[in-house]
Amino acid sequence: MKKWQLDFHKLPLIDKQPNIWELLICEDRGSIIYEARCPQSQANSDWLVTQLRQAIGENRPDIIQIFRPQILGLLTIAAKKLGIEVEATRRTHALKKELKKRASNYTSTTPNYNPVALEKPPPQALPENLWGEQWNFASIGAGDLVEMFGDRPIPVKDMPESLLPLNLGIASTTFIPGVVIYGGRNSLQLVRWLEKEKPVFLNYIPTEVGQSGGLILETGLVARWIVATFEDREVAQAAQNYEQRKQASQGLHFLLVQPDNSGMTHTGFWLLKEE
Repeated sequence: MKKWQLDFHKLPLIDKQPNIWELLICEDRGSIIYEARCPQSQANSDWLVTQLRQAIGENRPDIIQIFRPQILGLLTIAAKKLGIEVEATRRTHALKKELKKRASNYTSTTPNYNPVALEKPPPQALPENLWGEQWNFASIGAGDLVEMFGDRPIPVKDMPESLLPLNLGIASTTFIPGVVIYGGRNSLQLVRWLEKEKPVFLNYIPTEVGQSGGLILETGLVARWIVATFEDREVAQAAQNYEQRKQASQGLHFLLVQPDNSGMTHTGFWLLKEE
């Protein structure tokens, strides 16, 4: 399956020139496929269709990935006319690397320019009808991770090749931290909701040093959700240990949803890593 990564964004103003928009397309391995610019008056779906046709030629992609929510609607309209699927994902590593590289061209006039930074809304509470019965921190040896979940028949499972411990160069003896949610009768409903939202990473956010805090799940492109809050010294210490283990595992962690704590049945499993 051939994937392209695309961004279409407004460049910083230089010498009071009119707003200019830049289209950049690259392969998921990093090679630049196409780039073009236009004034803001032309930044619409018709212009995108024309540029995409030129970029495609005989090199048609199956999927175009984007990370910027502001262009999702515009690109979806353009890509639909060409019969190409659009995937909204934060995991556009090659594209973001190229954008950061180009940002140095504007630092003299716009010192704080960061083309990959996105404004995020405040975290929202999980829908009450989805929340499970309880949760806890856990860890699994990197060498056991694929064996435990790779071939297991789990209704919803997301284990991208790029996030497998072996592909990240993580030693098999390293413990991969995670969070387990026991969903009870809501287990499958919670997992289906998570599948739609597309989990990316799960962080501990302290609200008082060593005393309290919460778990914030980031999903989709910019969405944020409050998974749990607590005011307990022991839980806060466990949360700090969770974050420390994430540092040791290059940020790799997991989210596991089970109906109960028997360990016999799993409803959903995600490998996660902050982007």
